[in-house]
Amino acid sequence: MAGTFVIAQGGGPTAVINQTVVGATLEIRKRHPGAKVLGSIHGVRGIRDGNYVDLSAIPEDRLRLIAGTPSAALGSTRDKPDAAYCEVILNGLKKAGADAFIYIGGNDTSGTQQILTDAAGGSIAFVHAPKTIDNDLEENDHTPGFISAAEFVAGAFLSVDLDFRALPGIYVGIVMGRHAGFLTAAAAAWQLDSDSGPHLVYVPERAFSAKRFIDEVREKLDRHKRCIVAVSEGVSTADGKALVESLVPPEKLERDQHGNVKLSGSDLPAALERALAEGLPGKRARVDALGYMPRGYVGAISAVDAQEAFDAGAFAVAVAGEGGGSVAIQYDGSKTVLKKVPLKAVAGKTRHMPDDFMQPDVNQLSEAGMAYLRRLVPEKYKVGKPFV
Repeated sequence: MAGTFVIAQGGGPTAVINQTVVGATLEIRKRHPGAKVLGSIHGVRGIRDGNYVDLSAIPEDRLRLIAGTPSAALGSTRDKPDAAYCEVILNGLKKAGADAFIYIGGNDTSGTQQILTDAAGGSIAFVHAPKTIDNDLEENDHTPGFISAAEFVAGAFLSVDLDFRALPGIYVGIVMGRHAGFLTAAAAAWQLDSDSGPHLVYVPERAFSAKRFIDEVREKLDRHKRCIVAVSEGVSTADGKALVESLVPPEKLERDQHGNVKLSGSDLPAALERALAEGLPGKRARVDALGYMPRGYVGAISAVDAQEAFDAGAFAVAVAGEGGGSVAIQYDGSKTVLKKVPLKAVAGKTRHMPDDFMQPDVNQLSEAGMAYLRRLVPEKYKVGKPFV
Protein backbone atom coordinates (compact mmCIF):
# COMPACT_ATOMS: atom_id res chain seq x y z
CA MET A 1 0.00 0.00 0.00
CA ALA A 2 2.21 2.83 -1.29
CA GLY A 3 -0.55 5.06 -2.61
CA THR A 4 -2.48 7.67 -0.61
CA PHE A 5 -3.34 7.81 3.08
CA VAL A 6 -5.86 10.27 4.49
CA ILE A 7 -5.71 11.22 8.18
CA ALA A 8 -8.32 13.23 10.10
CA GLN A 9 -9.12 14.21 13.67
CA GLY A 10 -12.63 14.16 15.15
CA GLY A 11 -14.34 15.27 18.35
CA GLY A 12 -12.83 17.24 21.21
CA PRO A 13 -9.13 18.14 21.04
CA THR A 14 -6.71 16.69 23.59
CA ALA A 15 -3.18 17.35 24.78
CA VAL A 16 -1.77 14.47 22.70
CA ILE A 17 -3.98 13.90 19.65
CA ASN A 18 -1.35 15.46 17.38
CA GLN A 19 1.09 12.76 18.48
CA THR A 20 -1.17 10.24 16.76
CA VAL A 21 -1.19 12.20 13.49
CA VAL A 22 2.59 12.45 13.51
CA GLY A 23 3.08 8.84 14.61
CA ALA A 24 1.00 7.69 11.64
CA THR A 25 2.67 10.08 9.18
CA LEU A 26 6.21 9.06 10.09
CA GLU A 27 5.30 5.36 10.08
CA ILE A 28 3.83 5.73 6.59
CA ARG A 29 7.06 7.34 5.42
CA LYS A 30 9.01 4.41 6.86
CA ARG A 31 6.77 1.61 5.61
CA HIS A 32 5.64 3.15 2.33
CA PRO A 33 8.31 5.43 0.86
CA GLY A 34 6.79 7.76 -1.70
CA ALA A 35 3.23 7.44 -0.38
CA LYS A 36 1.13 10.59 -0.17
CA VAL A 37 -0.23 11.55 3.25
CA LEU A 38 -3.15 13.99 3.24
CA GLY A 39 -4.37 15.61 6.43
CA SER A 40 -8.08 16.43 6.19
CA ILE A 41 -8.91 19.88 7.55
CA HIS A 42 -11.67 19.85 10.20
CA GLY A 43 -12.27 16.12 10.18
CA VAL A 44 -14.57 14.59 7.60
CA ARG A 45 -15.60 18.05 6.44
CA GLY A 46 -12.22 18.36 4.77
CA ILE A 47 -12.84 15.14 2.84
CA ARG A 48 -16.27 16.38 1.84
CA ASP A 49 -14.84 19.70 0.68
CA GLY A 50 -11.53 18.44 -0.73
CA ASN A 51 -9.62 20.52 1.84
CA TYR A 52 -6.28 18.90 2.74
CA VAL A 53 -2.78 19.69 3.91
CA ASP A 54 0.00 17.54 2.38
CA LEU A 55 1.63 16.00 5.44
CA SER A 56 4.12 14.09 3.29
CA ALA A 57 5.71 17.43 2.32
CA ILE A 58 6.31 18.65 5.90
CA PRO A 59 9.84 18.20 7.37
CA GLU A 60 10.12 15.78 10.27
CA ASP A 61 11.41 18.40 12.70
CA ARG A 62 8.28 20.50 12.16
CA LEU A 63 6.06 17.44 12.51
CA ARG A 64 7.75 16.58 15.82
CA LEU A 65 7.03 20.11 17.05
CA ILE A 66 3.37 19.75 16.07
CA ALA A 67 3.25 16.37 17.84
CA GLY A 68 4.05 18.01 21.17
CA THR A 69 1.45 20.73 20.72
CA PRO A 70 -2.00 20.42 22.36
CA SER A 71 -5.30 20.65 20.43
CA ALA A 72 -6.06 19.26 16.98
CA ALA A 73 -3.56 20.69 14.50
CA LEU A 74 -5.69 19.61 11.53
CA GLY A 75 -8.85 21.06 13.05
CA SER A 76 -11.72 18.91 14.24
CA THR A 77 -15.48 18.55 13.87
CA ARG A 78 -18.49 17.42 15.86
CA ASP A 79 -20.25 16.13 12.72
CA LYS A 80 -21.92 12.72 13.27
CA PRO A 81 -22.30 11.44 9.71
CA ASP A 82 -25.31 9.31 8.79
CA ALA A 83 -25.34 6.93 5.82
CA ALA A 84 -25.99 9.75 3.33
CA TYR A 85 -23.16 11.89 4.69
CA CYS A 86 -20.84 8.87 4.68
CA GLU A 87 -21.61 8.37 0.99
CA VAL A 88 -20.37 11.93 0.38
CA ILE A 89 -17.24 11.18 2.43
CA LEU A 90 -16.63 7.97 0.52
CA ASN A 91 -16.86 9.81 -2.78
CA GLY A 92 -14.43 12.41 -1.45
CA LEU A 93 -11.94 9.69 -0.47
CA LYS A 94 -12.21 8.10 -3.89
CA LYS A 95 -11.66 11.46 -5.54
CA ALA A 96 -8.48 11.90 -3.46
CA GLY A 97 -7.33 8.42 -4.52
CA ALA A 98 -7.28 7.22 -0.93
CA ASP A 99 -6.14 3.69 -0.21
CA ALA A 100 -6.59 4.11 3.54
CA PHE A 101 -8.38 6.50 5.88
CA ILE A 102 -7.14 6.82 9.47
CA TYR A 103 -9.66 8.69 11.63
CA ILE A 104 -8.54 9.67 15.14
CA GLY A 105 -11.32 10.06 17.69
CA GLY A 106 -13.80 8.48 20.05
CA ASN A 107 -17.13 6.64 19.89
CA ASP A 108 -18.71 8.64 17.08
CA THR A 109 -15.51 8.53 15.03
CA SER A 110 -15.36 4.74 15.24
CA GLY A 111 -19.03 4.64 14.25
CA THR A 112 -18.30 6.67 11.14
CA GLN A 113 -15.51 4.27 10.19
CA GLN A 114 -17.86 1.31 10.57
CA ILE A 115 -20.45 2.89 8.24
CA LEU A 116 -17.74 3.70 5.69
CA THR A 117 -16.33 0.18 5.90
CA ASP A 118 -19.73 -1.32 5.17
CA ALA A 119 -20.31 1.07 2.26
CA ALA A 120 -16.87 0.74 0.63
CA GLY A 121 -16.84 -3.02 0.29
CA GLY A 122 -13.11 -3.36 0.89
CA SER A 123 -11.89 -0.82 -1.65
CA ILE A 124 -10.41 1.39 1.09
CA ALA A 125 -8.93 0.42 4.46
CA PHE A 126 -10.68 2.26 7.31
CA VAL A 127 -8.86 2.56 10.62
CA HIS A 128 -10.03 4.07 13.89
CA ALA A 129 -7.24 5.38 16.14
CA PRO A 130 -8.41 5.96 19.75
CA LYS A 131 -8.70 9.37 21.36
CA THR A 132 -10.91 10.60 24.19
CA ILE A 133 -10.37 12.17 27.59
CA ASP A 134 -13.60 10.45 28.67
CA ASN A 135 -11.74 7.11 28.58
CA ASP A 136 -14.95 5.43 27.44
CA LEU A 137 -13.96 3.28 24.45
CA GLU A 138 -14.75 -0.42 24.61
CA GLU A 139 -11.82 -2.82 24.19
CA ASN A 140 -9.44 -0.23 25.71
CA ASP A 141 -7.85 -0.19 29.16
CA HIS A 142 -7.42 3.56 28.69
CA THR A 143 -7.34 6.00 25.81
CA PRO A 144 -4.87 8.63 24.55
CA GLY A 145 -5.71 11.99 26.06
CA PHE A 146 -7.11 10.57 29.28
CA ILE A 147 -3.89 10.42 31.31
CA SER A 148 -2.94 14.04 30.61
CA ALA A 149 -6.46 15.26 31.40
CA ALA A 150 -6.52 13.10 34.53
CA GLU A 151 -3.26 14.67 35.72
CA PHE A 152 -4.84 18.09 35.36
CA VAL A 153 -7.91 17.02 37.33
CA ALA A 154 -5.88 15.27 40.03
CA GLY A 155 -3.67 18.32 40.44
CA ALA A 156 -6.61 20.71 40.50
CA PHE A 157 -8.37 18.82 43.29
CA LEU A 158 -5.20 18.35 45.33
CA SER A 159 -4.64 22.10 45.08
CA VAL A 160 -8.18 23.11 45.97
CA ASP A 161 -8.23 20.72 48.93
CA LEU A 162 -5.12 22.43 50.31
CA ASP A 163 -6.78 25.81 49.69
CA PHE A 164 -9.92 24.83 51.61
CA ARG A 165 -7.93 23.46 54.55
CA ALA A 166 -6.75 27.04 55.06
CA LEU A 167 -10.17 28.65 54.56
CA PRO A 168 -12.76 25.93 55.22
CA GLY A 169 -15.95 25.65 53.24
CA ILE A 170 -17.58 23.67 50.44
CA TYR A 171 -16.05 23.32 47.00
CA VAL A 172 -17.72 21.59 44.06
CA GLY A 173 -15.75 21.02 40.85
CA ILE A 174 -17.67 19.94 37.75
CA VAL A 175 -15.65 17.72 35.43
CA MET A 176 -16.30 16.78 31.80
CA GLY A 177 -17.87 13.39 31.10
CA ARG A 178 -21.35 12.88 29.71
CA HIS A 179 -21.69 9.11 30.14
CA ALA A 180 -18.56 7.83 31.93
CA GLY A 181 -17.02 8.92 35.23
CA PHE A 182 -13.35 8.03 34.75
CA LEU A 183 -12.14 11.63 34.47
CA THR A 184 -14.16 12.77 37.47
CA ALA A 185 -12.82 9.84 39.47
CA ALA A 186 -9.29 11.04 38.67
CA ALA A 187 -9.96 13.87 41.14
CA ALA A 188 -9.09 11.35 43.87
CA ALA A 189 -5.83 10.09 42.33
CA TRP A 190 -3.53 12.30 44.39
CA GLN A 191 -5.30 12.27 47.75
CA LEU A 192 -2.78 12.70 50.58
CA ASP A 193 -4.69 10.58 53.10
CA SER A 194 -8.18 9.62 54.26
CA ASP A 195 -8.83 13.21 55.35
CA SER A 196 -8.09 14.55 51.87
CA GLY A 197 -10.54 15.67 49.23
CA PRO A 198 -12.40 14.97 47.18
CA HIS A 199 -14.60 13.75 49.99
CA LEU A 200 -17.42 12.95 47.55
CA VAL A 201 -17.32 11.81 43.92
CA TYR A 202 -20.44 11.74 41.77
CA VAL A 203 -20.29 9.92 38.42
CA PRO A 204 -22.83 9.25 35.62
CA GLU A 205 -22.89 5.55 36.45
CA ARG A 206 -24.81 6.29 39.66
CA ALA A 207 -28.14 8.05 40.04
CA PHE A 208 -27.83 11.47 41.64
CA SER A 209 -30.19 12.69 44.35
CA ALA A 210 -30.15 16.38 45.23
CA LYS A 211 -31.43 15.62 48.74
CA ARG A 212 -28.79 12.96 49.35
CA PHE A 213 -26.15 15.33 47.95
CA ILE A 214 -26.97 17.93 50.58
CA ASP A 215 -27.05 15.33 53.35
CA GLU A 216 -23.69 13.89 52.30
CA VAL A 217 -22.06 17.30 52.00
CA ARG A 218 -23.34 18.19 55.47
CA GLU A 219 -21.91 14.98 56.94
CA LYS A 220 -18.49 15.49 55.31
CA LEU A 221 -18.46 19.12 56.39
CA ASP A 222 -19.07 18.09 60.00
CA ARG A 223 -16.34 15.45 59.81
CA HIS A 224 -13.59 17.30 57.90
CA LYS A 225 -14.56 20.96 58.53
CA ARG A 226 -14.61 21.32 54.74
CA CYS A 227 -16.09 19.33 51.86
CA ILE A 228 -14.48 18.96 48.43
CA VAL A 229 -16.76 17.45 45.80
CA ALA A 230 -16.07 16.18 42.27
CA VAL A 231 -19.15 15.95 40.02
CA SER A 232 -19.36 14.60 36.49
CA GLU A 233 -21.22 17.02 34.24
CA GLY A 234 -23.23 14.02 33.02
CA VAL A 235 -24.66 12.85 36.34
CA SER A 236 -28.34 11.96 36.06
CA THR A 237 -31.22 11.58 38.45
CA ALA A 238 -33.03 8.28 39.03
CA ASP A 239 -35.42 8.98 36.14
CA GLY A 240 -32.51 9.06 33.71
CA LYS A 241 -32.57 12.82 33.14
CA ALA A 242 -29.37 14.82 33.25
CA LEU A 243 -29.07 16.61 36.59
CA VAL A 244 -29.13 19.98 34.87
CA GLU A 245 -32.60 19.12 33.51
CA SER A 246 -33.83 18.57 37.06
CA LEU A 247 -32.33 21.76 38.46
CA VAL A 248 -32.78 24.23 35.61
CA PRO A 249 -36.16 25.46 34.26
CA PRO A 250 -36.87 23.99 30.76
CA GLU A 251 -36.97 27.42 29.11
CA LYS A 252 -33.44 28.15 30.33
CA LEU A 253 -31.83 24.89 29.19
CA GLU A 254 -29.22 25.19 26.44
CA ARG A 255 -28.68 22.47 23.81
CA ASP A 256 -25.89 21.71 21.34
CA GLN A 257 -26.22 21.15 17.58
CA HIS A 258 -27.20 17.52 18.16
CA GLY A 259 -29.98 18.40 20.60
CA ASN A 260 -28.01 17.27 23.66
CA VAL A 261 -28.50 19.31 26.80
CA LYS A 262 -25.52 21.56 27.47
CA LEU A 263 -24.04 20.07 30.61
CA SER A 264 -21.34 22.49 31.65
CA GLY A 265 -21.15 26.26 31.45
CA SER A 266 -23.34 28.55 33.51
CA ASP A 267 -26.49 26.46 34.12
CA LEU A 268 -25.23 23.53 36.20
CA PRO A 269 -22.82 25.47 38.46
CA ALA A 270 -25.48 28.08 39.19
CA ALA A 271 -28.06 25.38 39.94
CA LEU A 272 -25.72 23.56 42.34
CA GLU A 273 -24.79 26.81 44.04
CA ARG A 274 -28.49 27.52 44.57
CA ALA A 275 -29.06 24.00 45.94
CA LEU A 276 -26.20 24.44 48.43
CA ALA A 277 -27.41 27.90 49.46
CA GLU A 278 -30.90 26.56 50.14
CA GLY A 279 -29.83 23.25 51.72
CA LEU A 280 -26.89 24.56 53.75
CA PRO A 281 -27.63 28.24 54.36
CA GLY A 282 -24.78 30.34 55.66
CA LYS A 283 -22.05 27.91 54.57
CA ARG A 284 -19.21 29.21 52.41
CA ALA A 285 -19.55 27.42 49.07
CA ARG A 286 -18.01 27.66 45.61
CA VAL A 287 -18.96 25.77 42.46
CA ASP A 288 -16.66 25.77 39.42
CA ALA A 289 -16.85 24.06 36.06
CA LEU A 290 -13.39 22.96 34.98
CA GLY A 291 -14.74 23.11 31.43
CA TYR A 292 -12.37 22.56 28.53
CA MET A 293 -9.19 23.24 30.50
CA PRO A 294 -8.30 19.64 31.43
CA ARG A 295 -8.46 18.22 27.90
CA GLY A 296 -5.65 20.19 26.27
CA TYR A 297 -3.69 21.96 28.99
CA VAL A 298 -0.09 22.52 27.90
CA GLY A 299 1.15 22.32 31.49
CA ALA A 300 -0.14 18.79 32.06
CA ILE A 301 1.02 16.71 29.10
CA SER A 302 1.96 13.25 30.34
CA ALA A 303 5.05 11.76 28.68
CA VAL A 304 3.43 8.31 28.87
CA ASP A 305 0.23 9.62 27.28
CA ALA A 306 2.20 11.33 24.50
CA GLN A 307 4.18 8.19 23.69
CA GLU A 308 1.11 5.96 23.68
CA ALA A 309 -0.71 8.39 21.37
CA PHE A 310 2.27 8.41 18.99
CA ASP A 311 2.49 4.61 19.07
CA ALA A 312 -1.24 4.29 18.40
CA GLY A 313 -0.78 6.34 15.23
CA ALA A 314 2.12 4.19 14.07
CA PHE A 315 0.18 1.01 14.82
CA ALA A 316 -2.80 2.35 12.85
CA VAL A 317 -0.66 2.15 9.72
CA ALA A 318 -0.08 -1.57 10.33
CA VAL A 319 -3.83 -2.02 10.86
CA ALA A 320 -4.45 -0.29 7.52
CA GLY A 321 -2.15 -2.82 5.89
CA GLU A 322 -4.33 -5.58 7.32
CA GLY A 323 -7.50 -4.15 5.79
CA GLY A 324 -8.64 -1.86 8.62
CA GLY A 325 -10.05 -2.04 12.14
CA SER A 326 -9.71 -0.20 15.43
CA VAL A 327 -6.54 0.30 17.44
CA ALA A 328 -6.98 -0.64 21.11
CA ILE A 329 -4.72 0.13 24.06
CA GLN A 330 -4.87 -2.78 26.46
CA TYR A 331 -3.09 -3.80 29.66
CA ASP A 332 -1.70 -7.32 29.93
CA GLY A 333 -1.12 -7.21 33.69
CA SER A 334 2.38 -5.78 33.51
CA LYS A 335 2.51 -3.41 30.54
CA THR A 336 0.46 -1.58 27.93
CA VAL A 337 0.07 -3.28 24.55
CA LEU A 338 -1.54 -2.28 21.26
CA LYS A 339 -3.96 -4.60 19.50
CA LYS A 340 -6.18 -4.55 16.47
CA VAL A 341 -9.86 -5.12 17.27
CA PRO A 342 -12.91 -5.12 14.95
CA LEU A 343 -14.51 -1.74 14.37
CA LYS A 344 -17.89 -3.18 15.36
CA ALA A 345 -16.51 -3.95 18.83
CA VAL A 346 -15.96 -0.22 19.45
CA ALA A 347 -18.24 1.66 17.06
CA GLY A 348 -20.93 3.71 18.78
CA LYS A 349 -20.44 1.89 22.11
CA THR A 350 -19.71 3.43 25.50
CA ARG A 351 -17.47 1.88 28.12
CA HIS A 352 -18.66 2.78 31.59
CA MET A 353 -16.61 2.88 34.75
CA PRO A 354 -16.80 -0.57 36.40
CA ASP A 355 -19.15 -0.85 39.38
CA ASP A 356 -16.34 -1.99 41.65
CA PHE A 357 -14.42 1.26 41.12
CA MET A 358 -16.81 2.91 43.59
CA GLN A 359 -17.61 1.93 47.17
CA PRO A 360 -21.01 0.18 47.41
CA ASP A 361 -22.92 2.66 49.56
CA VAL A 362 -20.67 5.71 49.56
CA ASN A 363 -19.88 8.16 46.78
CA GLN A 364 -16.14 7.58 47.06
CA LEU A 365 -13.59 5.56 45.11
CA SER A 366 -12.95 1.94 46.10
CA GLU A 367 -9.54 0.29 46.40
CA ALA A 368 -9.97 -1.11 42.88
CA GLY A 369 -10.76 2.32 41.48
CA MET A 370 -7.82 3.92 43.27
CA ALA A 371 -5.46 1.18 42.09
CA TYR A 372 -6.50 1.74 38.47
CA LEU A 373 -6.01 5.50 38.71
CA ARG A 374 -2.69 5.29 40.49
CA ARG A 375 -1.38 2.91 37.83
CA LEU A 376 -2.19 5.45 35.13
CA VAL A 377 -1.77 8.69 37.10
CA PRO A 378 0.97 8.06 39.66
CA GLU A 379 1.78 10.72 42.24
CA LYS A 380 3.67 13.53 40.55
CA TYR A 381 4.26 16.07 43.33
CA LYS A 382 5.47 15.77 46.91
CA VAL A 383 3.62 18.09 49.25
CA GLY A 384 3.73 18.42 53.03
CA LYS A 385 0.80 17.54 55.27
CA PRO A 386 -0.74 20.82 56.48
CA PHE A 387 -1.10 21.47 60.20
CA VAL A 388 -4.83 22.20 59.93
